[in-house]
Amino acid sequence: MSVFSANLNFLFNEVPFMERFSAAAKAGFKNVEFMFPYDFDQNEVKKQVEENKLKLVLFNLPAGNWNEGDRGIAADPARKEEFKLGVAKALEAAKLLEVSRINCLVGKVTGDYTDKEIMENLLDNLSFAADEFKKAGLDLLIEPINHLDIPGFYLNTTDQVMEIIYILNKSNIYLQYDIYHAEREGEDHNQLIEKYIANIAHVQVADNPGRNQPSTGVIAVKDLFAKLSGLGYKGYIGLEYKPTGDTVESLSWVKAYGYEL
Repeated sequence: MSVFSANLNFLFNEVPFMERFSAAAKAGFKNVEFMFPYDFDQNEVKKQVEENKLKLVLFNLPAGNWNEGDRGIAADPARKEEFKLGVAKALEAAKLLEVSRINCLVGKVTGDYTDKEIMENLLDNLSFAADEFKKAGLDLLIEPINHLDIPGFYLNTTDQVMEIIYILNKSNIYLQYDIYHAEREGEDHNQLIEKYIANIAHVQVADNPGRNQPSTGVIAVKDLFAKLSGLGYKGYIGLEYKPTGDTVESLSWVKAYGYEL
């Protein structure tokens, strides 16, 4: 079984962000992830990780102004320089926090551009990021986001992301497979996992509907975990769900499924 990671943007919201590291450790987690380190004192983040004997396994590239509706800037030709500056920020954070994998949310495009212009810009940006990351020994992940939760997000499906990965053909670009987003797009999990297992570097999970913990919806999460394990997946599974009630209580499914944190 792969190792679980607590997503601190979703779990342990009962306490302020910097207290979530100790809350995760107390609950039994050894690994954590969260969206953006740029919003915090990164030295304090490092201190919390170390004091609680945790490993930070993932964060995202800068995604613009999240509070103003940005969900990534890689696809938008008007924000090319901002994206490059974001790559530099991510490299600095990864070095300090000892993270080896960084995810890219490609975002939405607000200007009047053709699909060709958008795709050329996106490929150029991702190629740049991958090359810069490779110099530092880092992997670049790309995650599709379903069109219902974030209308206008440029990459919605697994196949769309994989087409880009194949075009770029770089050894350090991988797919971040989010079970919830794939479910919202009506994708066939078993087929996609079998087809792309060699390209999946990180998995995230929430049930559907509601984006709550496994066992609250229709997704056969335990079967999908078994499929991943059977195909040799050794990476992390990020718990990126909205707990129904208390976070610790919401983790009861882990033991019920026969797993440990």
